[in-house]
Parts: sequence; structure tokens; C-alpha cells
Amino acid sequence: MSSSRLDEDRPLTPFFGRLAFKPDRFQTEAIGAFEEGASVVVTAPTGAGKTLVAEAAIHLVKLRGARSFYTTPIKALSNQKFADFRREYGDDAVGLLTGDNVINGDAPIVVMTTEVLRNMIYADSTALEGLGVVVLDEVHYLQDRQRGSVWEEIIIHLAAEIPIVALSATVANAAEFTDWISSRRGATKLIVEEHRPVPLTSQYMVKDRHREGAIEMFPVFDRRGTKPNPDVLRLTKKNRGRHRRFAVPRRLEVVQEMVRRDLVPLIYFIFSRAGVDQGADLVARGGLGLTSPEERVIIRAKAEERTAHLSADDLAVLG
Repeated sequence: MSSSRLDEDRPLTPFFGRLAFKPDRFQTEAIGAFEEGASVVVTAPTGAGKTLVAEAAIHLVKLRGARSFYTTPIKALSNQKFADFRREYGDDAVGLLTGDNVINGDAPIVVMTTEVLRNMIYADSTALEGLGVVVLDEVHYLQDRQRGSVWEEIIIHLAAEIPIVALSATVANAAEFTDWISSRRGATKLIVEEHRPVPLTSQYMVKDRHREGAIEMFPVFDRRGTKPNPDVLRLTKKNRGRHRRFAVPRRLEVVQEMVRRDLVPLIYFIFSRAGVDQGADLVARGGLGLTSPEERVIIRAKAEERTAHLSADDLAVLG
């Protein structure tokens, strides 16, 4: 079977027929390999459409009458995929298993944090019976010193007849990683996509104390994108001693500047839960006025929809 074309007699043709776009080469190649019984490792830039491969695999497995497990490294991602799959397949067809929630755990499609699956394997859970695919989203977490062993243990100890779909934008040594999976689990196909559909540029933001705190942004690299921007190097060399001219903008200042430059919506990464809560509260109290009254009504309705499965106690904890 050719993995580069969509034949009319393929069971996934209706799945692709619902899409508003033509799948890319790497997507059809990965899905074709999975159809033929192989595990797949898909590495592609953020926004390229890796998740479509997992969704097609789950659709195919469901047609075969088997179950699917979709694992994520964090609860927030699990909650997001849970909502996505419910919209696609209906509430009864999708379950959620995290440290906080157990919802419809016997469903044909179950979203869970990776540790939950690892624990199932060690407990020899009956939930693993009839399993047709395991999706390991953000599989580059295997490189994490604290939690990486969880992904490794799943790849080693999950029954070899269950194919996996491993997704990542940043997995290191993808070829060696795929060879290792093949040595543990059998046929595994590596699919690499290098085209970045969403342009990525790196900017260096500073606050200039000599210009009444004006915020400036400089490209991190030169025009060719191969060497550091000499202007940034000069700036950092000068910015030494007790009376420094340049400072790091505060979180609210960063958001305000991004709004001023029309660079919203944006994602601000903060590497602690307490910091995230503090940052969100800071921006909320900052009076930026980023939404209209009509948009705020829609946002509130969406938030209530996405948290409808949480208990009153959970909602209280989340504030």
C-alpha cells in the first residue's frame, strides 16, 4: 500500500474527506506506516500538524473496534485533548484519567497523563486489554532528568504488539531514538518534517533606563541567522558595573509592549505554578483592556464549558 496517496478504498478516506485542507507528505507517510502495522515517531516543528497523525491513528483503531490511549506530560494538556476528542466523538466515547480526575475510564478513547499509563502497566491492569494504540505526545520529555524514565519504562514494558505513535517537535537524535524503539518493539518508522509553517524569530527585549524606561527589541541573530547580532553583543558588554543602563522588563511591561506592537495573542512561559498564578493575577489587574465586553462573555462561556467536568472542590482549588 502506498503511504503517499489517499486511495478511495482506504478506511481512513472518510477521515481525510472531512478535513478542510490536503494532508502534508509527512502526515500521509506517517499514517500509511501506522496502517501497515508499524509504530511511528513523528518529529515536526510546532504548528506543522503532528497531532493529525495521532487523530488518524485513533480513528483507524476505533474502526477496528479497539481502544486508544492518548498520553500527555501534564494535566492541562490532558484536559485540552479530552475536550477536543469529546467534541469529535461525543462524551460517551472519551474518558480522562489524571491524578485529579477519573471520568469514563472505560471509554474507547482515554486521555491520561503519562504516569497513569506507566502505573497501569506495572499493575498489569485489565484496561490494557483490547488496546490498539498508545500516543506518546511530547515524547521529548524522555530527556527530562526528573520524569524521563516514565516514557522509557512505557516504551520498554508496554506489550510489544501495541503500536505507539510518538510525537515531538524537539526530540534529540531522532534516528537513534527510533532505532532504540525498534529494538524494543519491532518495526518503527521515523517521519521527519523540517518545514516550519509558522515563522520563528528570536528577539532580545530590554528596558533602557537612559530613555525613561523605554523598551527596545533587537534580533538575537544577524541577518543570515547564523551568528549573534553584533548590536546585542555590544549592548551586553556595555551593560556592566553598578549603574547599568539596561534592565530586564517586568512581566506586565513585557505584555504591555507586546500589545503595543500588536504581537498578541501570546504565550508567556513561566516555569513554576506559583509564578504562573502570580503572572496571571498581575496581568489581570494591569487593566490592559485586551477584550471587548462581547468577547468576555464568550470567554466566560468557554471557560465554564471546559471546566464543567470539575467538581466544586476542584473549582475552589483552582480559584
